Amino acid sequence: MEKIAITGLGIVSPVGIDKRKFWSNIKAGRSVIKKIDRFDASRYPSHIAGHVHELEAYSNVSSRLLKKIDLFSHMALVASELALQDAKIDLSKENLKRAGIFMGNAIGGWLYAETELRDLYIEGREGVSPFMASAWFPAAPQGQVSIHYGIKGYSKTVVSDRASSLMAIGYAAKNLIHGYNDFILAGGMEAPVTPYALLCCNTSGRLTTKNEEAATAYRPFDKNRSGFAIAEGAGMLILESQKRAESRGAKVYANIIGYGTTTDAVDRIEPASDGAQLARAIRIALDDAELDPSQIDYICADGEGTPVGDLSETRAIKQVFNGYSKKIPVSAPKAIFGNMLGASGALDVITTVLAMEHSLVPPTINYQMPDPECDLDYCPNVAREKEINRALIINRGRGGINSVLILQK
Repeated sequence: MEKIAITGLGIVSPVGIDKRKFWSNIKAGRSVIKKIDRFDASRYPSHIAGHVHELEAYSNVSSRLLKKIDLFSHMALVASELALQDAKIDLSKENLKRAGIFMGNAIGGWLYAETELRDLYIEGREGVSPFMASAWFPAAPQGQVSIHYGIKGYSKTVVSDRASSLMAIGYAAKNLIHGYNDFILAGGMEAPVTPYALLCCNTSGRLTTKNEEAATAYRPFDKNRSGFAIAEGAGMLILESQKRAESRGAKVYANIIGYGTTTDAVDRIEPASDGAQLARAIRIALDDAELDPSQIDYICADGEGTPVGDLSETRAIKQVFNGYSKKIPVSAPKAIFGNMLGASGALDVITTVLAMEHSLVPPTINYQMPDPECDLDYCPNVAREKEINRALIINRGRGGINSVLILQK
């Protein structure tokens, strides 16, 4: 695969919107998962989450527009602006017909939708905002970013549960290789901390119910794991060819050099317990990058925190890396701020890029009781210094969707 450069990062997360603050909290392993207090969530089986704070302080969105869009679009706009600023791209000098937007999310914008549906039942159809139709659906953030910047190139929104934004980034890289765009805003966004969205997430059976232990409830690969805690946020990257990045003197954080995706085809929710198709996706990505498994220095795991999810992911890694599997640090830093569902991949890529830049493996927090069947090096609880030249990122969605991306420093 031709190298695709990552030249800009935009972060909206529960552990920080500023890039330095985000990384400081990640490397320190400070959990920010708390009980939901925006509405009465006490009757939900799981009612803890990672919340975004200070969004308004970074916002580039007018009060007039805010009345027409959902929170997930607002976060996408903020993250996009931060990524463009970070990449030092002057849109006035770009051919916006050759600029693209590739985004992913899992559930759409339910804060806006819930409010309008409530008004429908209270006031009748006259009480529903005409912007309801354009505010909630999964492609709304792509549309809002396109309108805001006048971006007119080939673009796409991917909806593949927790694999959504990693898929969007992988497809964006392939798009650039084929020469359809000059640069792409790629990433994901999710805003699931709302009454109906939280209900939907709870019915999946993937969420932890250890509400009284919010900060330690999400514990990937631990023997006593019970599921993940949700989170809201957005992550956006600027992707462009290595040649273009060099020609404009841009800082290149890392290169995307391989991508692979497969489907288990076993169950509508559960992943296949043997991890075979995830292993195949990893091999496809390695082949795409023309790498041997021994050349991977770090694996950023999906880390679902469920018994079958973590076990099948561990099995997949072992199938591909064999005797080398226990020599590679594998961590799930998302346990610090929560699982952002469709935006998870974008934040995993950003975290991995920063890990490469700082030569530090982020920790898997809340790892207290080893599981004999999950026996890899999960970098438990404390970050570890390590030169990371090549890293592999795994994201998985319900129904057995597997997505794997490889980065090179």
